[in-house]
Amino acid sequence: MRELFAYNAWANRKLFAALAALPAEPYFRDLQSSHGGIHGTLCHIVWAEELWLNRWLGRPNPAVAQGKDLATLEAARARWEALETERAAFLADFDPARLDDTIEVRPSTGGAYRHTFRQMFRHAVDHSTYHRGQLVTLLRQVGATPPSTGLVVYYRERGADATPK
Repeated sequence: MRELFAYNAWANRKLFAALAALPAEPYFRDLQSSHGGIHGTLCHIVWAEELWLNRWLGRPNPAVAQGKDLATLEAARARWEALETERAAFLADFDPARLDDTIEVRPSTGGAYRHTFRQMFRHAVDHSTYHRGQLVTLLRQVGATPPSTGLVVYYRERGADATPK
């Protein structure tokens, strides 16, 4: 689990770095994607990661749905860096014996579901990976070269240090 979140943080950082070089017009352009465009999709990733961390910590859902309060790339990155720091602390103290413990999740769309931490951790990383893939396509649509953020690229770049101790 720690390895997957280390990969997720690495991939998000690569993406933030690539987006910092993008001019404002294509960054904010509505590309008719599931969250509008590059900015909306990035903010959705940040919001969802915050949502899941809040659930694991027993807090209420983030106040603003889908990160609509994040008006700039800098604001999105600042929010993500803060939650990444908090998530890293949570994971450092997380006892792997709790991976199969369950909590109840109540999505804003209704219903109540019980999920294990193992399921939620996998989903959180998978969700971000899915939307980073969308960002790769959106970056290509605006003529930018996206970073490679695949898990195998992470392993290759990290070499023997890829697995957290």
